[in-house]
Amino acid sequence: MMETAPLFEEIADGPAGGAAHWLTTSDGLRIRVAHWPMENAKGTVLIFPGRTEFVEKYGMTAQALQARGFASLAIDWRGQGIAQRMSPNRAIGHVGDFTDYQHDVAATLAYAKQVGLPRPYFLLGHSMGGCIGLRSLIEGLDVQAAVFSAPMWGVQMAAALRPVAWGLSAVSTPLGFDQALAPGQFEESYALRASFEENTLTNDPDMWAMFGEQLRKHPDLGLGGPSLRWLNTSLREMHRLSTLPSPRVPCMTYLGTEEAIVDPFRIRARMKNWPDSVLRVIKGGKHEMLMDRPDLRTMIFDETASFFDAQLAQAA
Repeated sequence: MMETAPLFEEIADGPAGGAAHWLTTSDGLRIRVAHWPMENAKGTVLIFPGRTEFVEKYGMTAQALQARGFASLAIDWRGQGIAQRMSPNRAIGHVGDFTDYQHDVAATLAYAKQVGLPRPYFLLGHSMGGCIGLRSLIEGLDVQAAVFSAPMWGVQMAAALRPVAWGLSAVSTPLGFDQALAPGQFEESYALRASFEENTLTNDPDMWAMFGEQLRKHPDLGLGGPSLRWLNTSLREMHRLSTLPSPRVPCMTYLGTEEAIVDPFRIRARMKNWPDSVLRVIKGGKHEMLMDRPDLRTMIFDETASFFDAQLAQAA
């Protein structure tokens, strides 16, 4: 029997009937998964959040998907949200190895089947969730189609800093300081320390206010910068993925012209050689396009649902 986990519905603004549970992964970690069921749904969208994020942040996304006929599920990855943290300092984002997130994916898929979420499954991956999702697709994740928002297939970094980041993060594990905060990062959550005017995530002041309000009401959801080990293992994973061919899964990816976190070059290179793929470049879009202005969100969710519907029709 699955153990019920908290779902902070007062900050999620998700559809009615949502539920959350604790799961134990095959390597013994406790993570949290939430789902929003729907009667007669066309399928279920597996939402893979980005680094620092948590299931409540995707309540409005679940609501938008339900309005278009889809049930949904979201995950607190290991080391964030109220899943088990990987460092004694819970403000630092840490992971043993980036591929460990695939244990979380496996547990989530088993959960989706156990609670009877309707097939087919679709993938919606944002930022770090796009990196995890690409690995999952390459390893055979059973989804009919995938949509990515600003996927972390590379990160923006000044050329002079790149060798320093690789070198310092590489020696941090053998020298025993791999859980230290990566240079230039902070323990305080970005949404609490940055102003709307300087933020790199959204053009919508209401959404920016919501990001901060969620963390003020539930501080345990907050997360600061990554550890040196997270940095090193993520750089290694992005490099490995860049050498692999794209999976035979229909894909649509969103990239904003104002993207300041992930690497647009890597996204363009990947999408150029991905069969049955579409790259949507959004003028003025920042990193969090799923949580931008209402008109932009409506357009993206309409297009996402139409893309999934097209795959349903083709399969039929």
